[in-house]
Amino acid sequence: MITFAVSPGVHLLIVYAIFLASYLVFAIGRFPGTKIDRPAAAVIGAALMFAFRVISPAAGIRSIDYTTIVLLASMMLIVSSLHLAGFFEWVATLVVKFVSPSHLLPGVIFTSGILAAFLVNDVVCLVMTPLLLKICQQFSKRPMPYLLALATASNIGSTATITGNPQNILIGSISGISYRHFLAALAPVAVIGLFIDWMVLHWLYPNRDGHAALRLAATTRQIDPIHRRQLAFPLIILALVLAGFLAGLSPALVAALGGALLLIRRSVHPEEIYKEIDWALLVFFIGLFLIIGAAEQAGIAQQMLAVAERMNLHNTWIFAGVVALLSNVVSNVPAVMLLKGLVPQFQNATQFWLLLAMASTLAGNLTVTGSIANIIVIEKARPEVEITFKDYLRVGVPVTLTTLAVGVAWLSFAG
Repeated sequence: MITFAVSPGVHLLIVYAIFLASYLVFAIGRFPGTKIDRPAAAVIGAALMFAFRVISPAAGIRSIDYTTIVLLASMMLIVSSLHLAGFFEWVATLVVKFVSPSHLLPGVIFTSGILAAFLVNDVVCLVMTPLLLKICQQFSKRPMPYLLALATASNIGSTATITGNPQNILIGSISGISYRHFLAALAPVAVIGLFIDWMVLHWLYPNRDGHAALRLAATTRQIDPIHRRQLAFPLIILALVLAGFLAGLSPALVAALGGALLLIRRSVHPEEIYKEIDWALLVFFIGLFLIIGAAEQAGIAQQMLAVAERMNLHNTWIFAGVVALLSNVVSNVPAVMLLKGLVPQFQNATQFWLLLAMASTLAGNLTVTGSIANIIVIEKARPEVEITFKDYLRVGVPVTLTTLAVGVAWLSFAG
C-alpha cells in the first residue's frame, strides 16, 4: 500500500483538510469544479486517510459498523423484491379504488407515511412518485401539493422506526435500542406529525383541483397491472420480518434472513433485484465510517465534541436545534456520524439517541436539500411538474418547525 510520511504538524493539517473537504462535499453535494459527489468524496476521503497513515487497515475495519451495513442492504433487498412484485402498484390501486378525490391529500400523506415507517423512505419516494403522478392524472388533480405531501410525509413517517431511513438504521445499530422501544417512543411523534403535515398542506393549497391547462396530457395511462401470485411470497416475508422486529430479534439478522429468502425465488432472477439496490448509498456509509474512524484516531472528533459540550447540548431543545441545523448543512447521515460519539456521554443516553433520530429526520423537511427523499421526488417529477426551492420552502418551514417542537416536547415528557 502506498503511504506518505510527513512531519506531525503538516500531518495534522492534511488530516483536517481531508476531513473538511469531505464534509464540504457532503454539504453541497458535489466538489466545486468536479463531478465528485457524496459517495465518491467518502471513498476518496477514506483512501487518503489510509494513504497518510491517519488510520491503519485494522483500525479501519474496526471502525465500520457492519450491523448497520447489513441491515441497510437487507432492507434494500426486501424493498426491491416488493417493487419488482408490484407491491407499490397494488398500494396505488387501493388508493385509487377506495380513496375519493376529495380525500386524496390525507390518503397520500398517511399511505406514504406508513410505508416509509416500515420500509426505507428514499425507496418509497423513488417508486411512489411516478405512481402518484398517474393517480393525479386519473383524479384530475394538480400534482404539486401531492408530491410535496409524498416527500414530507415519507420523512415524517420514517421517524417512527429503526428501519424508516438510513440515519435511524445507524442509530438503532449503535445505540442498541430495541425496535419496539424505538417504535413506542417515536411512533406518536410520527402520527401527530402526519396530521400537522395534512393541516399545513390543506391550508396552503385549499384549491387542489386541476384545471385544463394544468392537467397532464396522458390521462389515459393506467397503473401497471399487478401479478398477485408474484406478490404473495414477498408480502409473507415482509410480514415475518416485521414480526421478528417486534418480537425483539436482531433487526439485522431478521432482515438478512428475509432478504436471503427472497433471492431464492424462481420467478425473479437475483440480478433484477441487485439492479434496484442503492449501491452508492452503501459505499457512502462505508467511506463515512472510515473517515469518522480516522478523525477519531487523529483527535479531530474529540476536539469537536469538546466544543459541542460547551454549547449546553444537555438541554434537549438546544440539542434538537443543533442537530436540525447540522442536518441541513451537511446532510443527516454525516451529522449523525459526527454526533454519535457525544450521545453516550449524556446522563440519559437513550433519550438523546431518540432525540438525534427524531431531529435529524424531521429536519429533512426544512429545505429541498435537507433529505435525499425530497430530491428524489422533485427530480423524478421534473419532466412533468416543476417544484422550485421556494415552493418547497413555504411548506417545509412550518412543517419542520411544528413537528420538531412536538417531537422535543413529547420526548421531554415521555423521557
